Amino acid sequence: MPTNLQPLSETSAIILSSTGSTDDVASAVPFGIYVNSVEFVTGAARQVNYVFKKLGGDVVDIELTNDNVYAAYEEAVLEYSYIVNMHQGKNVLSDTLGNLTGTFDHKGELVSGPASASLQYPRVTLSYANKIGDGVSTMAGVGGTTRIYSASFTTEKTKQDYDLQAIVEAASTSGVDDAGNAVPYAGKISNSRIIIDKVFYRSPVAMWRFYGYYGGIGVVGNYSTYGQYADDSTFEVVPTWQNKLQAMMYEDSLYTRVSHYSYEIINNRLRIYPQPRGEDAFGGYLDRIWFRFRIEDNSWGENDDVNSGVLGVNNINTLPFDNLPYANINSMGKQWIRNYALALCKEMLGQIRGKFQTVPIPGESVTLNYSSLLSEAQKEKDDLRKGLSDMLKEIEYTELAKKDQEKVTAAEETLRRSPLPIFVG
Repeated sequence: MPTNLQPLSETSAIILSSTGSTDDVASAVPFGIYVNSVEFVTGAARQVNYVFKKLGGDVVDIELTNDNVYAAYEEAVLEYSYIVNMHQGKNVLSDTLGNLTGTFDHKGELVSGPASASLQYPRVTLSYANKIGDGVSTMAGVGGTTRIYSASFTTEKTKQDYDLQAIVEAASTSGVDDAGNAVPYAGKISNSRIIIDKVFYRSPVAMWRFYGYYGGIGVVGNYSTYGQYADDSTFEVVPTWQNKLQAMMYEDSLYTRVSHYSYEIINNRLRIYPQPRGEDAFGGYLDRIWFRFRIEDNSWGENDDVNSGVLGVNNINTLPFDNLPYANINSMGKQWIRNYALALCKEMLGQIRGKFQTVPIPGESVTLNYSSLLSEAQKEKDDLRKGLSDMLKEIEYTELAKKDQEKVTAAEETLRRSPLPIFVG
């Protein structure tokens, strides 16, 4: 019996058709992020005809399926969303640090947390600058997000050295200080180091009268007329050596007449000068030292009484950004998506044709253009991404502020050079 050498078909088994179908898009895209959008499904179906025409499908066969085009269209939308969200993330990160973040599924969609911020314009809060200000305020002892506590202890007669760390730890463990008063830092010290911000030391009561406001010996001479006009309206030229003596007398007065009660702190150990007397001769009670301190906190821990925002947004990766809704991408964005999807299709076609670099025919062979397809596709993708990124960089919020400043300056210059009208009454 003779063998039948006639082919079953004279056309390629898999070639791109000239039109797509909206019914097939949902089952063809890998992630299905936008399949609930009628606009996306329509755009993906129309992309088939766009690719068919751009790659010459009415002249030569295109070894792609419609499903390949649908998948490329979804990838192009996601790439556009990625670049735009990265741009917006740079814009808003400083104002959103510490704000509530969210949880995301494998598609990048918000599962829980705040409403998606992808399409929201945030308030200018200078969060990063304020965060630095909080730290500086804490170091200065005037606020911030770290609570500052107050504690006290009773001095002992002739004892100069006191371990403030041990005193606070003991009060934190027992919940009361040595006077039996409840402390607000109970159970919060554990092995944490405390940082002393300020010590309040009261000099003996007798010193208040001797060195205080009503003491008659606190005046170091009358300087009001030195170098000025005297009562008889004569001018006195004060010699330099007299100023030197005045300076020496002032220093000696401070050393002699001003109280020397002082203290020093080394490694949270307080040393009092001079030695405490114990009993107060006037009040009949022991001296009590007060000091302010804060607890060296874990930088990553949230404070239970001050919301410092350390559990919120910490970087661009935790911003509550969804994928951009397809319906909110305007005409410029959709044209970018069409061109990027075309480049992806061209890349896929080059990869497919690269597996069959030459096709034998009777007496000859045909070489496929896979190499040029791959290089062109890569260049087009790079150019599209770079063009979009560069354009977005030019319209970052800081750049917009500079442009507004240029507009104001230009308007002022125009008005300055414009002739003023002459008012006729």
